Amino acid sequence: MHCPKCKDIELQPTKLDDSLPKMGCSKCGGSSISLLHYRDWAERTKIETKNVHSATDIIEDSDTKTALNCPKCSRLMTKFSVSGTLGNRIDLCTSCDEAWLDGGEWQLLKSLQLTNKLPKVFTEQWQRKVRDEKSELVRIERLRKIVGDEDTDKAIDIKQWLKDNPNKASIIHFIGTQ
Repeated sequence: MHCPKCKDIELQPTKLDDSLPKMGCSKCGGSSISLLHYRDWAERTKIETKNVHSATDIIEDSDTKTALNCPKCSRLMTKFSVSGTLGNRIDLCTSCDEAWLDGGEWQLLKSLQLTNKLPKVFTEQWQRKVRDEKSELVRIERLRKIVGDEDTDKAIDIKQWLKDNPNKASIIHFIGTQ
C-alpha cells in the first residue's frame, strides 16, 4: 500500500496509541486505519482524557484539499468534517472501511476527546451538527461586521441565556415590541 497523499511512499505497519495498528507514511505522517481494528481497540482501551493537547496546538493545514484514493482498494475516499470550528476532515473509504488521518489529525481527535468516537464522525447526524456549527459561525461573523464586537458578544450572551429560559417566548415578544 502506498500513501494516498505522497503517492510514492510505501506505508509501513506501526501503531498509534497503545495497540491500535495503522499503516503509516514516514514522509507526511499520515495513517491508514482499519475501522474494524479501531472498533476492537476502542472496546479494549480506556481512553485517557488527561494530558491532551489544546485544539489550538493542532495545525489545520495538514488536511488534504483534494479527494484521496484509498491506499487499500484505490477507490475515492469521502471527506468528513471533524468540527464546525476547524477545517480538518477525515477521509473514509466506504468500500473497505479504511480511514485516512493526515499528519496531526490523531492529535486533533485526542485534543477534542474524540479518539473513542471516530465512527460517529462519519454519521449524517454528526455532519449535520458540523454544518450547523459552521452556519452559526457565519451568522456571528456577519453580525460582527454590522454591529461590532462588543454588541455581538452581548447578543451571544443573551442568546445563550434565552436558549433554555422557560420564559423565552415572552421575553422575545417584549424585546420585539420596542
